[in-house]
Amino acid sequence: MTRRAVPAPTRPGPAAYAGTAPGASAARRHLGGAEPQLADLAPDERLRRLELTVTRRLDGLLHGRYRGLLPGPGSEAAGSREYRPGEDEVRRMDWAVTARTTVPHVREVDADRELTTWMLVDASPSMEYGTSILDKRELAVAAVACVGFLTAGVGNRLGAQVLAPDGLRRFPARSGRTHLLGLLRALLGAPRTGDRSEPGATGLADGLAGLQRVATRRGLVVVVSDFLDELPDDPDAPPPWAIALRRLAVRHQVLAVEVTDPRELELPDVGLITLVDPESGRHREVWTGDPALRERYARAAAAQRDRVRRTLRRAGATHLALRTDRDWCADVVRHVHEQRRLATAPAATRGGAA
Repeated sequence: MTRRAVPAPTRPGPAAYAGTAPGASAARRHLGGAEPQLADLAPDERLRRLELTVTRRLDGLLHGRYRGLLPGPGSEAAGSREYRPGEDEVRRMDWAVTARTTVPHVREVDADRELTTWMLVDASPSMEYGTSILDKRELAVAAVACVGFLTAGVGNRLGAQVLAPDGLRRFPARSGRTHLLGLLRALLGAPRTGDRSEPGATGLADGLAGLQRVATRRGLVVVVSDFLDELPDDPDAPPPWAIALRRLAVRHQVLAVEVTDPRELELPDVGLITLVDPESGRHREVWTGDPALRERYARAAAAQRDRVRRTLRRAGATHLALRTDRDWCADVVRHVHEQRRLATAPAATRGGAA
């Protein structure tokens, strides 16, 4: 029977392999780029390894106990910089440095000691996909651990809401290492749902709206997702979750952690495969030997990712992209250094960045 080329799916991002892609079934999953045997360890041992990865690789590079993932107002002195007319408050003037340099300077401060961080973690079926060293849900757990351990401190609190297929699971904002480890243990032990969402599952927009109701105190909001939920067919129309995200960004500092897999961006030439949309359960057989098909798929996926990035930027959120085939620790370090560079750069060179 002759195989004909099937057009790339309209939602290439959440498509998952269910066919004969070589190496996908043999890929070992682990957190933080550690040993391949990590997936075979007990959950408590995996959490201990993950904590060591964050504290050893990130705390040594991101100096300062209370400095978080985003620069913001606080009470901890962090040096001085030149005064920017129209942007800086006069009450923040550093008169000692101004007198020494004869150039107006203002004080820089780190994040508050009492920081409340709320996280929205996407645990939908599309997050169970992965073809590299770990899947997207495991990478999401690593992102939660990274934010939790870096923002942990005296008086700091962490709360979370998990978008599960059976509804929204809430974790109240509490402080302490025990609370953080309990959240990570719940994320690691969450059951896998297979290749289809439950009817009436809570969407990303509903999760953001619920987060707005509980995050009453100004702080840091972190959204960990692949942002493939409810994308309209019209490329110019914003997704429903964009409005809720924009409302959160008005009051809070919002960090959007986008989790992707390399096979969501391009198709390999492996012959006939079956693509599955985890959100709807639709199946489609695709002959990947057609170069034109693979090119259309790559263009559609790139346009989709660019659309998500533009939506996040317009909503006022800071964008952190993590991939399952890269060192997520290095990506976090680059992101933090870039945000601090933008925070201290002159306004004319920032180009409207958050």
